[in-house]
Amino acid sequence: MVDRVTYDFTEPSPGDVVVFKGPPAWVNNEIAPQESSNIVVQGLQGLGSLVGFAPPDERDFVKRVIAVGGQTVQCCDRNRVVVDGKALDEPYVHWEDASDQAEKPFDPVKVPAGTVWVMGDNRNNSQDSRFQGGGGVNGAVPVDNIIGKARIIVLPPSRWGGITDHNPQESAQPVALGAPAWQSGLPLGAGIAAAWPALFLGRKLKSGVRRAAARRR
Repeated sequence: MVDRVTYDFTEPSPGDVVVFKGPPAWVNNEIAPQESSNIVVQGLQGLGSLVGFAPPDERDFVKRVIAVGGQTVQCCDRNRVVVDGKALDEPYVHWEDASDQAEKPFDPVKVPAGTVWVMGDNRNNSQDSRFQGGGGVNGAVPVDNIIGKARIIVLPPSRWGGITDHNPQESAQPVALGAPAWQSGLPLGAGIAAAWPALFLGRKLKSGVRRAAARRR
């Protein structure tokens, strides 16, 4: 069910699951209209429409907001999406194919003002901002296209439940993009340990120079 009221007062934020009209560049719609045969569910759908909640239709998409206008998004750092140099915390990501749990790399994209960058939770089976419109800025979705915030799954009834709006940027970790893989994953302790041999060698050399100078006197 879609909350059509929230964004009359606030802007979409990272972590929000939004329903939106696909921009002209978006060609692959993923939602088919579904009507329940259960009269209780039908009644709830009708009531929801009256108070600003409604199910999406076949022209709509449902995706999670990853970045907003002005932010830079790219992939990957150790299989994590990065926004403004910080690796996101995404516990909601679902891998439909357990044998393919690798994020698809893409170059940095600065999200245009007035748009959002969206990605599917079903990460390896989602036609989202990474691919639609050829990717890049063409994959961004205008805020004006957003219909509302997805709140509840009602169909199929077996999946009935609320939708988390966990903000992936709240616990994001700074990363050193462009650094060698071994360096970006090097623990602090290993770096300190590696410094000790160099320090020890430097002291040995200085000691040797002092002894040689003393013998010449």
